[in-house]
Amino acid sequence: MLRTHTCGELRPDRIGSQVSLCGWVDRVRDHKGVIFIDLRDRWGRTQVVVGPDADSTTLAAARAARSEWVLRVTGTVGARPEGTTNPKLATGAVEVVCTAIEVLNEAETPVFQPGATDLPGEEVRLAHRWLDLRRAAMQDNLFLRSRIVKIMRDHCDELGFIDVETPMLGRSTPEGARDFLVPSRLDHGSFFALPQSPQLYKQLLMMAGFDRYVQVAKCFRDEDLRADRQPEFTQLDLEMSFVEADDVIGVIEGLVRRTAREILGLDVALPLPRLTYDECMERFGHDAPDLRYGLEIVDLTPLAAESEFRVFRGAIEAGGRVRGIRVPGAAGRFSRKELDELTAVAVEAGAKGLVWLKVEPDGSWSGPVAKNLTGIAAGLQERLGCGPGDLALVVADSFEVTCKALHTLRKRLGAELGLYDPKAMNFSWVVDFPMFARDTESGGWTAMHHPFTAPKPEHLAFLDSDPASCRAVAYDLVINGSEAGGGTIRIHDSATQEKVFKLLGITAEMARERFGFLLDALRSGAPPHGGIALGIDRWVMLFGGLDSIRDVIAFPKTQKASDLMTGAPAAVEPKQLVELGVRVVAPPKPAAPRPEGG
Repeated sequence: MLRTHTCGELRPDRIGSQVSLCGWVDRVRDHKGVIFIDLRDRWGRTQVVVGPDADSTTLAAARAARSEWVLRVTGTVGARPEGTTNPKLATGAVEVVCTAIEVLNEAETPVFQPGATDLPGEEVRLAHRWLDLRRAAMQDNLFLRSRIVKIMRDHCDELGFIDVETPMLGRSTPEGARDFLVPSRLDHGSFFALPQSPQLYKQLLMMAGFDRYVQVAKCFRDEDLRADRQPEFTQLDLEMSFVEADDVIGVIEGLVRRTAREILGLDVALPLPRLTYDECMERFGHDAPDLRYGLEIVDLTPLAAESEFRVFRGAIEAGGRVRGIRVPGAAGRFSRKELDELTAVAVEAGAKGLVWLKVEPDGSWSGPVAKNLTGIAAGLQERLGCGPGDLALVVADSFEVTCKALHTLRKRLGAELGLYDPKAMNFSWVVDFPMFARDTESGGWTAMHHPFTAPKPEHLAFLDSDPASCRAVAYDLVINGSEAGGGTIRIHDSATQEKVFKLLGITAEMARERFGFLLDALRSGAPPHGGIALGIDRWVMLFGGLDSIRDVIAFPKTQKASDLMTGAPAAVEPKQLVELGVRVVAPPKPAAPRPEGG
């Protein structure tokens, strides 16, 4: 080894020891001929002192050293002089009095200093990710990720799970998002698909008798991105045989409690709260509600139906709802301009508008439409629980639009008004999801989770009579308003699976072509089974109190699914396309604008 210790290891008990350290130059300071070098590695920082009595070679190397040069330093550990210790550093009580410096590599002036506080924008940092990853904050994030993954592996190992790797090259199957396709060189016109999840493989492992499977699985989805989405992501994927939903939930609750205790020092009470999907949509407008604060949605439809206000009556007559939220003490918090901004938020979420009402000190309503609500004003206040100084925000539209608009407003207000402790952690389950949803384009049924989800046993008959009422044995783990994992009990008999395929518009011929192996396996003696997948990137983001999963992935993509560092995706050589039997078709150019009067 070139070093005897790391840059974060030395303590006062090493004073007098001869040591060698290796690392990057974080900072160089020359104080009247005494040169101080802060040497950094992944373990920490150590102050190196080169005095004027050092030999000429060492002095020359110290004076030449610049930020991000890679050095090997040899010297004696000494105590820092009184008044110069740094309590913020683990090594802040000692320094290394240097006797020799070896320059292992020089470095060009970096695009940005990893130790600086004034960092450039994210695009610059992503383009030079190796520099960004030298920052202590980024390294801490990846250390946290490593710890959480180890906790996950240990937890599953102690419960008897077997770690099995499933294929990365498989068949394209409908799972709700676009697949990343890989053309076959040996079979032109045929394609592999990168896995959106190991779903079918893990079910087959249950049918093969492995009983408990786990994998830290890399998955791929070609979909539009957000702060907490990436085209390639990692999940803890597991499956269990001879279980019901409570068994799978119990395994994950144990993991939640263990992770919270070991990472955050929190004691999470079990069992975690459970809310049904319908309850979530009624109370919070979303199937992954943030329960760290209130602002619950209240149904005002019966009262609004008594009003002559045509906005309310029109929405109700069209089959919609009138719903609102109370924002305590916010009547004087928002200016008219700010209320217009909240209206714009609701409109962007699909609403036709937003009714806002303030409760004045005398208990009366004020607002642009207050005069239209005189007959129901008292009832509205009572239903919403409003008092003097409160603000009411009301949306009249379809149920789906009121959910989206009020959820968006609730989320914005929760953060803007500081209604929760950002460090707080709230865990809950959402259960009893609909089995199916209507496709807005085709009008047909789509699977709410995936086509292999089992209906609740008491709802099995609804597959024939009323698919809209059919509820699935599905369960989502929600942490602070983010879906942190989702799972289901699977269909384990071929007749039910074929019936679900048919409802989803998958004909018997299509089912045989795409899923013949699954149907055959189901007929060969499949045990009842179920599982779950936890988003590791999202878990690390949430447990680390971060805003973006890009901060917990070593080499992430941008929101346009590109890698600014390597330049991927990129064009390939024409010869490669010929070998694959692939031809690139350029998208059509937009039509030129017609001249005025033409």
